Amino acid sequence: MTASSENLFSESNVAPVGIIAMESVKEIGAKINDYLVEWHGNDVDTFLIESECPRFSSGDGKGLIKSTIRGKDLFIIVDVGNYNIKYNYFGMENAMSPDDHYQDLKRIIQAASGKAHRITVIMPNLYGGRQHRRSYRESLDCACALQELEAMGVSNIVTFDAHDPRVQNAVPLMGFDNVMPTYQVLKTMFRDIKDIDCSKDKFMIVSPDEGALNRNMYYASVLGVEMGMFYKRRDYSTIVNGRNPIIAHEYLGNSVEGKDVFVADDIISSGESMLDLAYSLKEKKAKRIFTYATYTIFTNGLEKFDKAYKDGYIDGVFGTNLTYRTPELLSRPWFHEVDVSKYIAYFIEAINHDVSISRIIDPHEKIQNLLKKYGMK
Repeated sequence: MTASSENLFSESNVAPVGIIAMESVKEIGAKINDYLVEWHGNDVDTFLIESECPRFSSGDGKGLIKSTIRGKDLFIIVDVGNYNIKYNYFGMENAMSPDDHYQDLKRIIQAASGKAHRITVIMPNLYGGRQHRRSYRESLDCACALQELEAMGVSNIVTFDAHDPRVQNAVPLMGFDNVMPTYQVLKTMFRDIKDIDCSKDKFMIVSPDEGALNRNMYYASVLGVEMGMFYKRRDYSTIVNGRNPIIAHEYLGNSVEGKDVFVADDIISSGESMLDLAYSLKEKKAKRIFTYATYTIFTNGLEKFDKAYKDGYIDGVFGTNLTYRTPELLSRPWFHEVDVSKYIAYFIEAINHDVSISRIIDPHEKIQNLLKKYGMK
């Protein structure tokens, strides 16, 4: 148990903790539970509450909670992006979509029947998060989902690196935490890349676009290095796969020549944009290129990244365990996994005791200690 955890447990909690880890998050749910059991001195065997969402062969489903949750401070964890979960549909194997996962989440909330003391939904990959604003006559999926969860009695939403955190404006009276695992990313990078040097003349942060400026500015600020950015020039007259295609990436900023470059974004989807950036940075004579995305889903496969790594354009890709990663991705030499399970466990404890998360873990202070540990500041 850490000193911060000991201080926390000296205060009374809101109610006994109960965790429902949906089928999509069994792996990270078990890790979170292990941390909580350890911090509580093994007074509790497990905080996990068994549940399932069985389906009929017609595709209809239901939520089932297999033990009491009456009076518990209930935390429901779900990964709406886990497409590896399958179910039988008219004799065919059907992969779970984000819509299916979201529907199952609502089923579990219904199964709780209002008996829980309070419900917090931990949804790292925010449902509908990429459809965060309206252009023309379009749906606003994320905003509607948040309002629906609020109406169902959910008190708090905890998400990680939301595509646009301003979507919380749809539910101004509900708790909404958008968490950035900056410390965990840097800790993994310093551990895995032994010769990394984050001094100002050897390291630089580059934002992949204007939308990612804030997260990259934080990295540049805590490391004390310079930052550049790319501007995505798009063709707004056409729509391809739901998006306006990118015509070119224009770089704005100081020279990257001879420097290691770190590029952070919220998601690597197809990965085309990240590769274009890497090629452009190499043309500008960058030394090594390390990329990070909270959600590394690689919808178009890994082959292009394999080639980029082999050809020396990409030196490492960092991604969290907050969403499903294929065994193929985990086996790649260029992929470095960032474990965020302990951070989520801290968050659960903070919410359960109604205290600020900064009382348990101050990312800025921990990053400064990390830099001192590796002799960088």
